[in-house]
Amino acid sequence: MFSLLFIATATVLLTTRPSTTHQHSRRFRSGGNAYMHRTFVALNSDPLKTRLDLIYRQANDHITLVKAYAAYARKLKLDISRQLKMFDDLAKNFSDITSKPRYKSTLFETDGNLDEDVLRQFEKEVKDRVKFARLLIAESKENYDNQLKIQKLKDTIFAVRELLGKAKKNGAFASSIAAKSIPKSLHCLAMRLVEERISHPEKYKEDLPKSEFEDPDLYHYAIFSDNVIAVSVVVRSVVKNAEEPWKHVFHVVTDRMNLAAMKVWFKMRPVEGGAHVEVRALEDYKFMNSAYVPVLRQIESAKQRFYLEHKMENATKDGSNMKFRYLEHMSMLNHLRFYLPEMYPKLHKILFLDDDVVVQKDLTGLWKIDLSGKVNGAVETCFGSFHRFSQYLNFSHPLIRERFNPKACAWAYGMNIFDLDAWRRKKCTETYHNWQNLNVDRALWKSGTLPPGLITFYSLTKSLDKSWHVLGLGYNPSISMDVINNAAVIHYNGNMKPWLDIAMNQYKNLWTKYVDNDMEFLQTCNFGV
Repeated sequence: MFSLLFIATATVLLTTRPSTTHQHSRRFRSGGNAYMHRTFVALNSDPLKTRLDLIYRQANDHITLVKAYAAYARKLKLDISRQLKMFDDLAKNFSDITSKPRYKSTLFETDGNLDEDVLRQFEKEVKDRVKFARLLIAESKENYDNQLKIQKLKDTIFAVRELLGKAKKNGAFASSIAAKSIPKSLHCLAMRLVEERISHPEKYKEDLPKSEFEDPDLYHYAIFSDNVIAVSVVVRSVVKNAEEPWKHVFHVVTDRMNLAAMKVWFKMRPVEGGAHVEVRALEDYKFMNSAYVPVLRQIESAKQRFYLEHKMENATKDGSNMKFRYLEHMSMLNHLRFYLPEMYPKLHKILFLDDDVVVQKDLTGLWKIDLSGKVNGAVETCFGSFHRFSQYLNFSHPLIRERFNPKACAWAYGMNIFDLDAWRRKKCTETYHNWQNLNVDRALWKSGTLPPGLITFYSLTKSLDKSWHVLGLGYNPSISMDVINNAAVIHYNGNMKPWLDIAMNQYKNLWTKYVDNDMEFLQTCNFGV
C-alpha cells in the first residue's frame, strides 16, 4: 500500500510539471505559490538549482527590505539623501545581477545542468550585496526605529549625567582645596610683615589702648580673621564710604600666628580719615578656655581620641599638632561671634562683618534701625522652599522637631547688627552653650556657625532690607549688576574668594579697587590684583 501511494504521488508530480524547465528561474518571483513551485521542481532536477533558488530567496528578501527602508525614509522626509540614493542603487544592483549575459544564459535560460563555477560566482556577488545591505541597514536603523532612538537617547542622557555628576564632585573638591589653601602671595605677605617687625622692633612697640575702643557713642565693627589683605579691604571699604570716618572703630581679632603681621600692616598703612583699629589675638581673651567654651572642649576631646587611635602611629608628630592647631584656630575664630557681649562689655551695639565682604555705602544707618527688642538684625535668605530651617537642622531629632519650625526662614551671617544689651538680657550665649553641649555627637546639625546661630537667635532676629546685604559673589555668576551696585554690602560667600585665582572676573574688580596697591610688600609678593 505504501508503494502504491508513493507511485501515485510521483505520478502526480511528474504530470503537473511545466513544459519548460527554466520557468522557476524567472527574475525574483515572489509569493508562496511560486516558491512552492520552485521547490517541487528542484526536487526532480539538478541539485544546483535548489541552491540557486535559495540564493534567489535571500536576494529577494533583501530587495524588499531595502525598498521598505527607502520608502519609509521618503515618508519621514529625513535629511538623508545620500542614504536614500544608496538604498535605491542597492535595490537596482540586486535586480541587475540576473541581467548579466553570463548569468542569464548559463543559469536562467538553460534546460540542462547548471555550471557550478558560474553559480559560485553568482552566489558571491549576491552575498557581497547582502552584506553591504545589512551594514547599511544597521547603520541607518536608528533613524527609523523610534524605540531604538529613544533607548539610545536615554543611554546617552544617563551617561552624560554620570559624567556631569563626577565632574561636579571633582570640581567641588578642587574648588574646596583652592579655597582652603593659602595662596603663595598671601603667605609671602604675612612673612614680609613679620620680617619687618623683627627687623625694626622700635617702630612697632605696643600702644596703649585708646578710649575710643570702649566709647559706646561711636560706630563699632567686629572682624575676626587670619587674612591680612582681606581685613584691610573690609576696613578700607568702610572708611572710604563713611561720611564721618573718625567715628568708626574696628575691632580685629586674629590668631597668635598672624597677630604680628596684622599689627604691622595697620602700623605701616594707617587707616584714612582718622578711623580707629584695635588688633588683638584670640588668646588675649582669657575666658576663652575649655572650661567655659563647649567648642574648645569638643576640640580637646577630639584631639584626645585622635591621639589614642593613632598612638601606635606616632600621632604626636608636628604634622598632627599643626592639623589640630589649624582646626582649633579656625573653629574658634568662627565661633568667636557668639561671645561679643563678653568681649566688648561696655558697648551697646556692634556690627559684625565677615572678612570676605566689601562695603559700598555708609553703614551708620544700621545703628539707627529699631530692632524692636530683638538681638540680631540680618538679611533673610529664604525663597520658596530654599534656605529654610529644615536645610540646616536635623528635624528627625525630637529636640529640634519640638522647638523649631522647619519652614522658618534662615538669615545670613556676614553683616549683622547686634544689640548687645538685648543679647545680655536674653542670655543668648548661655542658649548657645546649651545647644552646643547637646550637639556633641553632631546629631542636631553637622557643622558650621549658621545652624547654632539660627537656634540661638530663633525669634530674636529682625529682618533687614535685602539691599543692605547681597550674597553669592563667591559662587553665583548670575547676580544682577543693578542689585550689586545698589547694595550697601556685597558678600563673596562661597569658594571663589576675590583674592584667589578662581575668583569670578565679573565681580573681582569690586574688591580689588579697595586693595592698597601702594603697600610695598604687595608688589614684592606679586599679589595678583
